Amino acid sequence: MNGAAGNARETGFGELRSGRLGVRLAASEAEVEAALALRYRVFYEECGAHADGAARQVHQDRDRFDAVADHLLVVDHGEDDSAERVVATYRLIRAAAAAAAGSFYSAAEYDLSPVLAFPGVVMELGRSCVDPEYRGLPAMQLLWRGIAASVFHYGVGLMFGCASLPGTDPDALAAELTYLHTHHLAPPELRLRALPGRYVEMRRRDPASLNAKRALASLPPLIKGYLRLGGFVGDGAVVDAAFNTTDIAVVVQTDRVTDKYYRHYEREARDGRG
Repeated sequence: MNGAAGNARETGFGELRSGRLGVRLAASEAEVEAALALRYRVFYEECGAHADGAARQVHQDRDRFDAVADHLLVVDHGEDDSAERVVATYRLIRAAAAAAAGSFYSAAEYDLSPVLAFPGVVMELGRSCVDPEYRGLPAMQLLWRGIAASVFHYGVGLMFGCASLPGTDPDALAAELTYLHTHHLAPPELRLRALPGRYVEMRRRDPASLNAKRALASLPPLIKGYLRLGGFVGDGAVVDAAFNTTDIAVVVQTDRVTDKYYRHYEREARDGRG
């Protein structure tokens, strides 16, 4: 497991390339700081999250989990590999990192008992963002390739985390929340439940009144990506006023990933391509 000491970090699965873009784990603290700066620009300057004094001073979105987490990066190498720019990031926290931090990040919003009881390797996903200039398909595809490569590299059996819908008014998100609760609720053994003091009912409409296709289409791309991988949602949403979002818990068993993803990424991991 990597850590905060020194500049070197575990490189994991190496780098996978798609043209001038590549995806890999941050290899130094300087690269981590570039990811934290990107998060600040997206979360605070673009999406209206409320920065505290420390964050405003350094223009970084940082918390106690960042020192022990793996930071997945999509890097633009430029036309001739002469300059690198971090254009997308995802924070990955495995059990050893959570132990070092005292908990998983999601424990502040959800009862993680089903995750903690899972017999295999678990990994928490969070803090995902993409630079506005790179929000087309290639950057998102590379993020998913990096996540899949991490799953195979570390033998992860269960992925989970908090995914966000924009805004803090659950009634304005009634169609999306009701759709998720009706069509994608996790089975009891995997069902994370929002903590009692933060629980927001997701079934906010009569499901029969929903236009399911429209509700699905209006979900953020990240949540739709989880659903395409066979993901489930937990019971209850959580309003995160600091980040100007309404969060849901997502759980993905990696053996439920479609055969297409599994064959593709297992082959890349085995052949060492990228």
